[in-house]
Amino acid sequence: MSGSAGHGGGRGQPQNADRVRLELRRAREMPRKDLLIRFFFGAGVSLLAAVVSKLVGPFVGGVFLAFPAILLASLTLVAKEEGLRSARDDARGAALGTIGLLAFALTTAVLLRHHSAWLALAVATSAWIVVSLGGYAVVRAAGAGSDETGPEEPGA
Repeated sequence: MSGSAGHGGGRGQPQNADRVRLELRRAREMPRKDLLIRFFFGAGVSLLAAVVSKLVGPFVGGVFLAFPAILLASLTLVAKEEGLRSARDDARGAALGTIGLLAFALTTAVLLRHHSAWLALAVATSAWIVVSLGGYAVVRAAGAGSDETGPEEPGA
């Protein structure tokens, strides 16, 4: 996330370049090799979690399931293809999403004691969205990324 609301996004970036958006076209353009790397890295970490669960127990194995397997592979590929600034922005977004997932988990744990699973799921999903996007708004308003310098181009 670069620049604060209403300001340019830094060198060479258009105004509001960090807006949240979904671009399905870009997903289709992604090289198959990159998709395979993400898939196998994620599958490998999941397999490791299963083995650890069998050897040490489900509690320790569950800790490995929380490992952001795909994130590491994705950040590496983003840094290589789009530059370090884009990878930092993606890492910030992942951190905010993680805080949102914590809100989801806490909300679910509290509501499941006295309410239906469907109500708990709906309220917890709302909590995740509000916390994640609220965090994004705060970080964006604070101007995260606007003070960073570094290579714009991959390999620079």
